Amino acid sequence: MSGERSFALVLLEMTLLVLFGPLVTGTIQKLKARLQSRQGAGFLQPYRDLAKLFRKSTVQADTASGLFRAIPVLVLAATVTAGALVPVVRAGTPAVPIGDALMLLGLLALARFLTAVGALDAGGAFGGMGASREMTIAPLVEPVLMMVVFSTALVAGTTELGALAAHRGTSWIFAWHAADFLGVTAMLVLLPAETGRIPVDNPDTHLELTMLHEGMLLEHSGPGLGCMLLASHTRQIVTLGFVSALFFPIAVNDAGADGSLVGAGAGGFVLGLAAFAVKILVLAIYLALVESSYAKLRLFRVPQYLAIGFVCALTALALRIL
Repeated sequence: MSGERSFALVLLEMTLLVLFGPLVTGTIQKLKARLQSRQGAGFLQPYRDLAKLFRKSTVQADTASGLFRAIPVLVLAATVTAGALVPVVRAGTPAVPIGDALMLLGLLALARFLTAVGALDAGGAFGGMGASREMTIAPLVEPVLMMVVFSTALVAGTTELGALAAHRGTSWIFAWHAADFLGVTAMLVLLPAETGRIPVDNPDTHLELTMLHEGMLLEHSGPGLGCMLLASHTRQIVTLGFVSALFFPIAVNDAGADGSLVGAGAGGFVLGLAAFAVKILVLAIYLALVESSYAKLRLFRVPQYLAIGFVCALTALALRIL
């Protein structure tokens, strides 16, 4: 699984993540509806919502500055750029050095920061409340994600996601150690927090007592809100792909030595994409099961929940060092 991923392949993988991000959200919503004995909206409903928003006009608060209108584009740009760092159909280092796992986490943190800045810039009470809550949760999640990256990078000697996936090879399922089990446990605990889902957040309501991420979006409308929602969909699939690259790397790699799609052939590309889709579907089912099985935690109980992931990640890192 070694080799380089060409720049064209990286751009194609990034495009696929953006295009299929809303589909993952629609799949989770449909699974939740079925688990709760409801009909629910169709799998393609997020695409319809985005198309409707991009056709609408923008309504902006009088207290918002010129930065507020640029925030949605900046958030979407940071999130899409993070998607370029996730290997989808092939493992290996990109031919163009564009960043590693730490850069990916930094871009996602930048998108979160810009979202909070936009909420505060509008001057609304709900936006400020949502930004405050989001910035309370972020310092509890991001250091744990970095510890998980470090625990896997100590073995591979690199923090580049494609190289990490290539280092595990096709026999990754037979080479798990205690640190790997603890690391994936930490990621499974953090996934609901990083994707804004129960028990940390509730993406399906705008109630004051439950809003975190949604509270920061209330001042946006029209194409701006569409960009923010598309960034949320992309962030979700990027996070799931991040977990997949760290612990369940791509098992199909028939690409040529130059990383081109021509060398890979249509069959290898389709198999690689199918393997990635299966892993994303399994993680999406996990999120749907968690959301349907638990109630949202009180805000002051969330640190106790996230502490489980912290302990697992810290123990995994300690085992790697020792």
